[in-house]
Amino acid sequence: MAAVYVDLSHTLEPNVQIYPGDPAFACCPVQTIAKDGNSVHSISMGSHTGTHVDAPNHFCQNGAPIDQLPLSTFIGNAVVVDVTQKSAKGKISWADLAAYEVIIRHKVDLDHGAFVLLHTGWSKHWKSQMYYDHPFLEAEAARRLLELGVKVIGVDTLSPDETRVDGSIPDFAVHDLVLGAGAVIAENLTDLEAIQKGDWLVSLVPLKLGGLDGSPVRAFAWSTAALSP
Repeated sequence: MAAVYVDLSHTLEPNVQIYPGDPAFACCPVQTIAKDGNSVHSISMGSHTGTHVDAPNHFCQNGAPIDQLPLSTFIGNAVVVDVTQKSAKGKISWADLAAYEVIIRHKVDLDHGAFVLLHTGWSKHWKSQMYYDHPFLEAEAARRLLELGVKVIGVDTLSPDETRVDGSIPDFAVHDLVLGAGAVIAENLTDLEAIQKGDWLVSLVPLKLGGLDGSPVRAFAWSTAALSP
């Protein structure tokens, strides 16, 4: 059976939504086919632009940078957790995830780690003010996932922590826990509903950026197994 592929990435383009305070994305032509016989662009963006992964040194002084993490970190069996019932600024607790514990343990045993991807449905608000009001993960739930052996926690939102645009001091408890444990966070995923059923492998392979704290990725999933009806 031919493999099925699902793109889990937002497009990087001039109006891409960014985390408050991050550098804006810019892409400018420096050579054109009409003038130079070939096309070349300059690209400027932050290391956490669009669909991307966070390395441990994003929050941890002595954490590993993105280029020092093994490739196996970024390819794994995915468990998509449906938390679409959460409303704006809703808290995602362990009670929302507990029903998935058995399958998470199974996926972890398959390849010494697994991806847990939280499907909030918030990617439908991409590029809108509402996108900042996404549901977010409680630190205790993140801790329980790490104890199960999860190596990547991914979200279809700006952050697994609450995003604040009111000027108040943000709480990055989930970032501190996950990255402090040497695991990885993936943010701004999309189309997670397409991989809720069946067995899917997910790739979040980053650019090999020396010493950096994160990298944009072309996140995608693939499966060779028939999906359940």
